[in-house]
Amino acid sequence: MSQALHPMLNIAIKAARAAGAIINRASLDVERLTVTSKSHNDFVTEVDQAAEHAIISTLLEAYPGHGILAEESGSEFGAKDSEYVWIIDPLDGTTNFIHGLPMYAVSIALSFRGQIQQAVVYDPSRNDMFYASKGRGAFLNDRRLRVSKRTRLLDCLIGTGFPFRKGDNFQRYLKMFEEVMAACAGVRRPGAASLDLCYVAAGWYDGFFETGLSPWDAAAGALIVTEAGGLIGNFTGESDFLYRREVLAGSPRIYGQLVKILSPYSTIPEQLAKEAAALAGEGGDEAGSNAALDALKQAATTPTGEAPTRTRIKATPRTFDRLREEGGSGRR
Repeated sequence: MSQALHPMLNIAIKAARAAGAIINRASLDVERLTVTSKSHNDFVTEVDQAAEHAIISTLLEAYPGHGILAEESGSEFGAKDSEYVWIIDPLDGTTNFIHGLPMYAVSIALSFRGQIQQAVVYDPSRNDMFYASKGRGAFLNDRRLRVSKRTRLLDCLIGTGFPFRKGDNFQRYLKMFEEVMAACAGVRRPGAASLDLCYVAAGWYDGFFETGLSPWDAAAGALIVTEAGGLIGNFTGESDFLYRREVLAGSPRIYGQLVKILSPYSTIPEQLAKEAAALAGEGGDEAGSNAALDALKQAATTPTGEAPTRTRIKATPRTFDRLREEGGSGRR
């Protein structure tokens, strides 16, 4: 990497490579791994845990005053009240990994006051390092990334992720899939959302959508997409997506066309938004923050039926701090 990198990005790359080395060694004999099922289709191995430990150790050695939000350990490590928070998925695509399918990645993002500033997604099986610093562009190794220039959805390749948890509304997803499939040139589902977002940034996909994602699945890829000239948000096209469990990304023109298809399927319910806004305004800061947090958690975790009216839940920064400290909800 010839260009001068931000010091925090350099540390993130160092951490990603340390985790990647652990993953690559383990990939030589995946049959020997101990696999634990946390829930239906939701797996964790000792490799996830060892890779996460390596990442956290590297980051906190350099920045002991920073916070941590990691898939396996939540906010157990790091400072609890720091404005800097590292958002970590040590092995995105665990199911692929334990089957020997080389489609998985290490994802690390740095958030400062709620805004993603640094991002790394490392594909250890290909030694591909995707990275970005806010305002300085997105790169794959030494090559600058730009989203695709296609303007017609009919010509586009779209990435997605299938619902896989017990309780997910698969029928609702099939309706979305059917509409998108009929409108584009093809749909792909490799099984690692962080890589999917990087593929949008590289122009290999023209767009991507998925439901049920947690912050660590999308945080790093989101910055890489936007620094490559793309857009990312929820299904209604709004930028509030990281804790909404629905993500849509694409080149600007294709993003808009996908919003038209997917916005009726948004799972951000109007009733919860009105209740949260009313309680936040009438119940005082602490009570209002608690009510908004409860509404956000319910919206993020409850499978819904047919498309509710689109809306936005407004919450105080304290709301998101508390949701972050609880480690989000759901896993990939």
